[in-house]
Amino acid sequence: MSQGKGRTALVTGGAGFIGSHLVNRLLSLGYRVVVVDNLSSGKLRNINHAAIFHHGDITDRAVVEFIHREQPDLVFHLAAQTSVTHSTRDSIQDANVNVIGTLRLLEAARLYGIDKLIYSSTGGALYGDPQYNPCSEDHPVAPLSPYGVSKYAAEMYLELYHRLYQVDYTVLRCANVYGPRQDPDGEAGVVAIFTQAMLEGRPPTIFGDGKQSRDFVYVDDVIDANLCAIERGSGRSYNIGTGQMTTINRIFESLREIIGYRWDAERGPMRLGEVYEISLDAAKAAQELGWTPATSLDDGLRQTVEYFRDTVRAGR
Repeated sequence: MSQGKGRTALVTGGAGFIGSHLVNRLLSLGYRVVVVDNLSSGKLRNINHAAIFHHGDITDRAVVEFIHREQPDLVFHLAAQTSVTHSTRDSIQDANVNVIGTLRLLEAARLYGIDKLIYSSTGGALYGDPQYNPCSEDHPVAPLSPYGVSKYAAEMYLELYHRLYQVDYTVLRCANVYGPRQDPDGEAGVVAIFTQAMLEGRPPTIFGDGKQSRDFVYVDDVIDANLCAIERGSGRSYNIGTGQMTTINRIFESLREIIGYRWDAERGPMRLGEVYEISLDAAKAAQELGWTPATSLDDGLRQTVEYFRDTVRAGR
């Protein structure tokens, strides 16, 4: 892994689930770490005190001057509107965050120079209903939601700025990321939502028949992929997943066994804009980034439950 002594890394969304894990790892590698987060979903308690925190929004013009002042060598861009359902209700706000916010960062990179921008995109929402599984990066892009469209539009801007202005980048198309610190009050983190509900003695809700399948990748493995992309993958896009499909029913049953929950889940209607089944082929990441997932689903679920048990005991 790249050592960061003397280098500055900016993490957008660094108070969030994935971003805060990345901040901790970068600090451990010796980077000076700067966090930009508007705290719309991120939490102050997630931010490592050794990082420099700026309460700001990537859609604001001020972020460009902030980057000029801090002079980061690397930008890890994780700040995003991530709710598929919200994107169908307010496509303009979704595009403002995911497209305009990314353009602000690219303009700063063009004007003031950075070594590289590493962009956290989506694999689960990009390919639509897959023609084949696991999806490779060559699979047709056919999103079913404004969220998928906005994330792909940002990818296209990255490619354009690379071509026109030599802004270096790597895109990581992540599968369904889960693990400690995931928000149990949102909609995008089924593992966190189910875990919190069962630990509190409430039945979680399974939307649809529960046979819809996802590719679940543990957060520490996603952090490894970000670090691999510092020195590799220039101008390329990579799937970051396990290649395995796991049903929502299986997630519920596995968590129920780990937690010792005795009741059934409630059922709700299938949600608009969701892909029914998908997994990601990460062979290209293995070959070019040197990245492969290291955490099994059972181990990752156990570590996630342990974290949420501690937070429930602490009353957080």
